[in-house]
This record gives sequence, C-alpha cells and structure tokens, in this order.
Amino acid sequence: MGAEALQDILANMDLEDALEELYEQMHETKSKQIKKKLSNRLKIIQGFISSGAKPEWMILEAIPVIPPDLRPLVPLEGGRFATSDLNDLYRRVINRNNRLKNLLQLKTPDVIIHNEKRMLQEAVDALFDNGRHGRAITGSGNRALKSLSDMLKGKQGRFRQNLLGKRVDYSGRSVIVIGPELKLHQCGLPKKMALTLFEPFIIRRLKELGFVHTVRGARKMIESKSPEVWDILEEVTKGHPVLLNRAPTLHRLSIQAFEPVLIEGNAIRIHPLVCTPYNADFDGDQMAVHVPLSLEAIMEAKLLMLATHNIFSPSSGKPILTPSQDIVLGSYYLTMEPRSGTPDED
Repeated sequence: MGAEALQDILANMDLEDALEELYEQMHETKSKQIKKKLSNRLKIIQGFISSGAKPEWMILEAIPVIPPDLRPLVPLEGGRFATSDLNDLYRRVINRNNRLKNLLQLKTPDVIIHNEKRMLQEAVDALFDNGRHGRAITGSGNRALKSLSDMLKGKQGRFRQNLLGKRVDYSGRSVIVIGPELKLHQCGLPKKMALTLFEPFIIRRLKELGFVHTVRGARKMIESKSPEVWDILEEVTKGHPVLLNRAPTLHRLSIQAFEPVLIEGNAIRIHPLVCTPYNADFDGDQMAVHVPLSLEAIMEAKLLMLATHNIFSPSSGKPILTPSQDIVLGSYYLTMEPRSGTPDED
C-alpha cells in the first residue's frame, strides 16, 4: 500500500545527492517563489543530515501505549467496569493488527489484505484524532470516543486544565456586588468564606489562647461557630490582605490586594472605583479570592499590590481609577439644574 511504497522511496533516498541537486537548482533559477520552496526543502534535508535522522523514520511502525493511569479502568457496582475511551481505540488497533498478521500468514488474496490494511490505518487515525478523517468512531449512546488529541486540546485538555492552571488551597470564589461604604483598599469578605480561608490561622490562635489543645478540637469549635471563633476571625483578618482576581487576567491590575472587611451574606463587595482596572460590573460577575500565606507574600501584597498603590495604569500612566456607571449617573442627577419656564418659551 501507499505507506509501504513511500517508506521504500524514503529509505532509498540519498540525502547528500538531494542536497547537491537542490543547490544546483537554486543557482539556476531566478524566480523568488521557486527559490523560497527550494530553500525550505534545503532546510529540511540539512536538518536530517545534521541530526543523523533518516527520512524513513517519519513513517510510524510501532505505536507507543500510554500508561494505564492515563486510561483508567474503574470498577462499578454489579461487577461492571467504566473504561476510558482510549482503551477501546487501542483495542481496535490491536485486534485489526492481529487479524492482518493472521491473514498475511495464510497468504490471503491482495484485495482482502489491502482492505484490512485500510481498516488498520483507520483505527490508527481514530486513536490519534477521532473524526478528523470521515465519520467518528462512536461508543455507547452513539457518543464519539475521545482520542489522544481530544485529551490534549481545548479548555478541558491536559495543557489548559492541568498544566497551565491548577486548583489551589486557601482560595474562594463568589459573585461581586457594589460596596460604596468601603475604602478604596478594602473589600467585603463574607464571614462564611473567611472562616474557611483563614482556618489555619484561626486554629493556631485558638491553641495559643488555650481554648483547645488539638487541631481536631479546634476544627470542631470552628464547625460549631462559637462566639470566640468569630472574635478570633476578626483578629486574624485584621491587617492580613487578600488578593482579588477577575478573569480574564489580561494585565497586572487584574489581580490586586485588599484588606478584608467581614460582612454578612455570600457576595464579595468591592469599591466602585476599582471596577475599571478589573473591567468589572455588577451584573453577575464573579471574582476569585486568594490568601497570601508567607510573610514575604503578605508584605508584597501590602506594599505593591494594594489598590491604593495602583491608581495609575502601568501601560499609559493615566489615572485608571475613574468614576463609572452609577457614580457618573448620580453626579449628573445631583448637579442637574432645574429647568425654568415652559416648553413654549425655550
């Protein structure tokens, strides 16, 4: 078939001769377009020669199988198993390869061999990128099976989901609402959220004050939400900044530090003037809260990241804390002069 013929051509190719031939063609031609094509081919051949690689290695002869942890088999109730789609795709390749091997040993007619090779190639294509060539291979419920490329690409793929970003401890997320009573460097943090975010600090303080002697006892006390816990929460949050981040994080001011003010409810409150750097509004936007833990991180948040230190845009130097939305509308109404006279007199 095609791949075997191509492999033979590549195996019989003399790279040194091809290189000399390309040099001659480049000297002879005057067309810029042809020279560009020849120069691209020249780079590829030079790359093969310098690396010691052979062109026939570009044809795949063996497929590596990824580790079992990346294609798990999960036992379910009733003795059934839930398996990764990759296992089904690998099984198809193995079955078709074994069938082709048996047919070759039996010296089956070429028509059947060619058809079997085509089916094996389709199984390999589906393993690498299901649905790219023709109809996708489906599993139960007529659902397209997830191939190797599906595991890597997109928002839920390995790179974006697991490598470029990870879930972290001491972080929370909630809807933002306006807090005009706050100072510029303050944010309203729901008490329930703060209780979880600052739990290690509360546990340490409870032990220091002698309320409990073990971590388990401290956790029970926090779960019961006794009055002492709320007092200690106020104490540990005082002077301990938190970082607020709104996605998408497009520039430096998308993450800023604020001093938390404990509030009732479930929503985070922010000062209306910091909406512009965050590009935030109050129609259901959400923000993430992160607690800096080390002394260095806390000092950096206070000295560099506090909202009061980010009045000017780092890109243009212009003020970025500008009034917007309700502030502008309210100022307009407050300074609006009453109209005198009748419409006919105007």
